[in-house]
This record gives sequence, structure tokens and C-alpha cells, in this order.
Amino acid sequence: MATPGSRIRTAVRVPPPAARRAALKDPSFQRSSALFRAFLREQDDPKTCYELLARDAADQVEAYDGPVRGRTVVDIGGGRGYFTEEFRRRGAHSFLFEPDPGELGPKPPEGAVVADGFLLPLADGSADVCFSSNVLEHVDDPQTFLSEMARVTRPGGLIYVSFTNWLSPWGGHEWAPWHYLGATRARARYERRTGRPAKHILGENLFAVHIGPTLRQVRARTDVTVVAARSRYWPFLAGAVTRVPVLREFATWNLLLILRRCP
Repeated sequence: MATPGSRIRTAVRVPPPAARRAALKDPSFQRSSALFRAFLREQDDPKTCYELLARDAADQVEAYDGPVRGRTVVDIGGGRGYFTEEFRRRGAHSFLFEPDPGELGPKPPEGAVVADGFLLPLADGSADVCFSSNVLEHVDDPQTFLSEMARVTRPGGLIYVSFTNWLSPWGGHEWAPWHYLGATRARARYERRTGRPAKHILGENLFAVHIGPTLRQVRARTDVTVVAARSRYWPFLAGAVTRVPVLREFATWNLLLILRRCP
């Protein structure tokens, strides 16, 4: 387990170049289509879905910040560790911090730590890259969560944050798109149709996070600078769509923030 004051180091497994799959152009219709098809099969084949998403996310990190080989990557809230394992395959010293033991699954990545993203057991500046995929909508204080990500990132390091905003067609998660009619009604409909309780409850483990306020808050921060604010999955004009008020709340789908830790 990592301890305060330590740099994270884990085993590095690097496959030969031939074993790596070519990255899809980002943004592009081919990439968006591949990700969407995988998402539609997520319930039946989560491994294929999340391995593709992990490769795509790692490609994005490297596109903005260069190869991760030999660098320390902190994965916050990464569940079963698909992102952590992908960064390790690329030669990074990657470490997973997940607050919910149930999300880790039966075989979590080696060295995974059960820890709250609001209070990570890491020294200041421990990470070269701090990574969080689809977690921000599950925390009740996004700005404090971002502050902790910034704290553990070294000056000049990269912070990758993506989240599904509330007014996205997927904002209600498993009970979307009926969340547009209200969370209570959407959850009740899901439970009637499936015969099982919904995983997410608005105000408990899912929160209505919006793009406009999030962008204003992040741009006002003094500990990070914004490198990019774009739709994570949109096949064209990925950055332009986030600059149009109102439209961005519905059309962005999933906001990707690439931040740089200030000195």
C-alpha cells in the first residue's frame, strides 16, 4: 500500500509493439462508432467495453502529455482497474485508488488501495498524471475532489477528468433518458421494467453536475490551467460544442477536461 510521502511504484509490464492495437483517430466517426457499439454491449460484455475505453483514454492522455512509460499515473475511482492495467501495459507505474471495495471485483489490480478520492493517502506532487474517468458525477463536492487531484499532481503534471453531465442523454445512467422526466419517476420506471433496484440514487451516489458551472469554476481556479475542455466522445467539433451555452448541456454527452497543474 502507498503511504503518505511516498512515490508510487508498481510492476511495469510492456508488451511488444506488435501486441498493441492502433489508436483510432480522435475525434472521428470511426472512433465514436466503435465506442458507442461497445457501450451498447456493456451489460453483456463489460470486459470488451472497458478495455476499449481504457485504450482510448490512455491514447488521449498520451496525445496531450506524451508517452506514460516510466511515469507515475494515479487512477482515482477506476473500479475494476481497466484503466490502471492499460497504463501499466504502456509502461507506466500506475496505481488504483477506489473508495468502494465492491467495485474492485474479485481480482483487483495488484496494489489497489481502498481510499476516498477526497483524502488520498499520497504526498503532494506524487503523480505525473492524475486520472479520473466518469467519477465526478458521483461525488457531492466536485471542486474539493478536483482540489485533491491537483494536490497529488506534481507541478506541470497532467490532470485528466471526464464526467457525464446531468442533462446528457446518459445523465441518468441506467435509468436514462427518462431522467429528463425526473429522477424519481425514471428510477421507478427502471425498477418496474427490470425487476431489480436501480444502482444509482440522485443525491446519494449520483449528482446533477452541469457543464457551464463546472467550466466557470475550473477556469477560476489558481492551482490548475485548462489545456482542453471538449466532448470526450463527439466525432467532430469536440471542443466547439462545449462553448455554446445551453446546447452544450445536452450535446456534449461527456465532458473531458485536460488540466495542467500550476507551479
